Amino acid sequence: MLQGISKVRVGVADQERAKQFWLDTMRCELAQDASYGEERWLEVRLPDGAVLILEQRDGAILQAPDGQPNTPVFFYCDDLDATWRQLTQRGVRFVQEPIDMPFGRWSLFEDTEGNRFPLTARA
Repeated sequence: MLQGISKVRVGVADQERAKQFWLDTMRCELAQDASYGEERWLEVRLPDGAVLILEQRDGAILQAPDGQPNTPVFFYCDDLDATWRQLTQRGVRFVQEPIDMPFGRWSLFEDTEGNRFPLTARA
């Protein structure tokens, strides 16, 4: 039976810069950083155990309208407003501060690579 998502690929222009963002700013854990051939396999683990693969991106970042995510990854937290304040103090850039929407309360943050991620309160 399906139990959840274990890993999600996120394209990045600079793997080292992305690694520092996810480890230092977002306080994730390094799961794996290994070379294979001429490439690098880089994973960071989130507090709930899910893993982001920070994959070297070929080409331009995905385009999306302003104020919309350009990744398929949605993050959650227990208290959206408190998490927004905490991450803002750490220097995370929010494209959208927390607001109420018909589907729930959400915000939108951006990593160092231009990827925009929704952050919602856990339902």
